Amino acid sequence: MSGHFAARLVVSITPADVGQRISLRRRLPTGEYSDVVGVLESWSDGRLLIRRRTGEVAEVAEPSMVAAKVVPPQPPPRRPRTGG
Repeated sequence: MSGHFAARLVVSITPADVGQRISLRRRLPTGEYSDVVGVLESWSDGRLLIRRRTGEVAEVAEPSMVAAKVVPPQPPPRRPRTGG
């Protein structure tokens, strides 16, 4: 066994997924990759707007997407344990 891992990159989201939480990998102009996770707020004119949990909106050009999928909603924050 060689120890190499090959992943198949698939974009499995469409404009119909607006409102869903997604995970998206994009290729930057430098050739590096960057991930964005958040709610897909809009997809029009070749641009996706994704609201991260911080409230920041990331704009992604459709041609830069290399992989994307719908993911489950973010779990609620854990309540701190109290004594005992």
